[in-house]
Amino acid sequence: MKNLIHPETLNFLSTLEINNNREWFNENKQLYLQAKENVENVVNEIISGVSEFDKSVERLEAKNCIFRIYKDTRFSKDKTPYKTNIGASLVEKGPKTLNHAGYYVHLEPSKSFLAGGVYMTEPKNLKAIREKISSEGKDFLKILNKKSFKDHLELRGERLIKVPQGFDKENPMGDYLKFKQFTVFHLLSDEAVLDENFVKNAVKVFKEIYPFNQFLNDAIQ
Repeated sequence: MKNLIHPETLNFLSTLEINNNREWFNENKQLYLQAKENVENVVNEIISGVSEFDKSVERLEAKNCIFRIYKDTRFSKDKTPYKTNIGASLVEKGPKTLNHAGYYVHLEPSKSFLAGGVYMTEPKNLKAIREKISSEGKDFLKILNKKSFKDHLELRGERLIKVPQGFDKENPMGDYLKFKQFTVFHLLSDEAVLDENFVKNAVKVFKEIYPFNQFLNDAIQ
């Protein structure tokens, strides 16, 4: 039997958004544990599918990839204690792969998405990625302009106003060098999340992301 995201999982997250307090959460913690288990089962199946073309994830376990639902509110104006999403980061663990490009699953009612690439990385890695894009622009554009990639994914991220220091302001890849994050997104409707082919479709999207991740990680390594 294939693993599916249950409607109850999205319902829990919707209800949590309305009742984002410790008293309600503690009274309904079993619902959270059920939702978490559901997502773990689905993410494990996604990992299995992705590992067929990206061996770097084959040793991952969903339980170690899913983020805590408890928020760190120390430096936030929003003091609600819980996240209203369940997210999982699929990236090879270890000191050599810290800050590397990977895959991300984000489940949140009406706001779910799949993503890949580099969201936050050390300045030296960001510089290395920009240098690779500058010197291998044709290869980078070949990935971004592939029809199946463009049909499923959109490059997003914070950008500088000007081409960063160290690069010619007339650099033909200048618009891409301005990116501070190199992330691609595939937005998901609730219907797509609950679809019986969600795992299959997620793996298909991540397969499109794989060459993009490879390009970024080749720069970092």
